[in-house]
Amino acid sequence: MEDFAHESEAQVAGLLTGYGIRFEYEPTTFVLETDSDGNVTEAFTPDFYLPDFGTYVELTTMRQPLVTKKNRKLRRMAEVHPEVRVKLLYRRDIEALGSKYGLGLADAA
Repeated sequence: MEDFAHESEAQVAGLLTGYGIRFEYEPTTFVLETDSDGNVTEAFTPDFYLPDFGTYVELTTMRQPLVTKKNRKLRRMAEVHPEVRVKLLYRRDIEALGSKYGLGLADAA
């Protein structure tokens, strides 16, 4: 069993598993910026990769100021790696999944 950073990630992983959707947890870190020496100064590691869909999924249940920072990072990701598909699920999306499938995700934020 994976060690997830947040309970909401574990819950979503359980939902994916229950529906037979293959996923990898935090399999890839994408470099977003480097300094003049080539050292990584900013990177992004999406929460899940769904290989059958060719899509990464990032969850966010954080406070609004941190969501704004994550949105900026996702915009940068689209600029630097336009070939990579990332779907961001916000707190409301996660709560809707929890409600629909009885997962208690709203409490996990």
